[in-house]
Amino acid sequence: MKSVWEETVKLPRFPQLNKDIRTDVLIIGGGIAGILTAYYLHQNGVKYTLVEKGRICSGTTRNTTAKITYQHGLNYQKLLNSGGLEAAQKYLSANRKAFEAYAAICAKIDCDYEVKDNYVYSIHDRKKLKNEMDALRKIGYPAELCEKPNIPIDTVGAVKFPRQAQFHPLKFITAIAKDLNIYENTFVREMIGNIALTERGSISADKVIVTTHFPFINKHGSYFLKLYQHRSYVIALENAQGVGGMYVDESRTGLSFRNHDNLLLLGGGGHRTGHKGGNRHELRAFAGRVYPDAAEKYHWAAQDCMSLDDVPYIGQYSKRTNHLYVASGFNKWGMTGAMTAAMLLSDQLLGRQNDCADVFAPSRSILKPQLLVNGFEATKNLLTISKKRCPHLGCALKYNRAERSWDCACHGSRFDESGKVLDNPANGDLK
Repeated sequence: MKSVWEETVKLPRFPQLNKDIRTDVLIIGGGIAGILTAYYLHQNGVKYTLVEKGRICSGTTRNTTAKITYQHGLNYQKLLNSGGLEAAQKYLSANRKAFEAYAAICAKIDCDYEVKDNYVYSIHDRKKLKNEMDALRKIGYPAELCEKPNIPIDTVGAVKFPRQAQFHPLKFITAIAKDLNIYENTFVREMIGNIALTERGSISADKVIVTTHFPFINKHGSYFLKLYQHRSYVIALENAQGVGGMYVDESRTGLSFRNHDNLLLLGGGGHRTGHKGGNRHELRAFAGRVYPDAAEKYHWAAQDCMSLDDVPYIGQYSKRTNHLYVASGFNKWGMTGAMTAAMLLSDQLLGRQNDCADVFAPSRSILKPQLLVNGFEATKNLLTISKKRCPHLGCALKYNRAERSWDCACHGSRFDESGKVLDNPANGDLK
């Protein structure tokens, strides 16, 4: 089923590339990160081309819950402990600038932009909330501790960031993308140096930016080790009590809440792709108990790339690729992550100083506990006997009964029952 965003807007259409072209900057991937990067390059007079293998925003962007916030779970205590005060402050600064950039653009267009308070709650761990408040005080951000969040769950409180925002992501994209240089249905099947080969033409570029959700070039950057994917689900309910703000559990398997028009968007049921989880059945069971008079209007699912240290990879694809850049691993915070990427990448391409670039550098250390988990998953699934193997790197596929798909637990590729690829990094269908 389509998301509420897809059902309530008609995105602009763009032609398919059918000739050889030359450009200064090639952007591969037409989600919000790629489109925002193109938007900023366009504003600065850079010659660029964006290509998308299908329709723009046909992946995670159309399935987001569309919260614009620089509160990313209880992330600041982690950043303070792992990267130190300066890194945590730079992360906050970059995401606040991204938030402010959205506010400036949204003030000029119709995209259902609304200022809302954002809350990260906990069901049982009060200490985590206090640790986050302590971290924020050290960083210099005046968050608030909320004792009784306005949601139908018993909690031990929530950390509140006032005056964050929510919007309609596809209305936003429609407004900013219409004049951009975009080619749809243009699949980059191979990169040879700085030349992208598509079915009907080649693109030669000085610089290439990969914004394909999961980076598809395996020979650089080791993203198959640095990223894994996580699925989550949303149901949109009519006749359910509003919550007045934006709420998310500090646990990745918890619930999220926000309103849009007369709908309550209830999210959750999350799990690592290729593993079992609550799926939307968990959401429907909760809605049946708490909102017995509500009716489900829409349902959809999202898939997010998760980095090793809860910080996106934005910048040079690897230390050896001066011409190649990437933006990925937004860890479920793709709205501010995408804007941060667009601003940082455009600064780098224009030769401008960006003081926050080192925090997001893809070449930073990968010696994190999550690396061991990713390595274990890859090894286990490579050794698993299965007739169906992922064409990305050969891992065993598992059948997802809830969504009737074949999923890869190594890197998150998904395929429908006929073998058609649904989510990358796999670049083709099952044979």
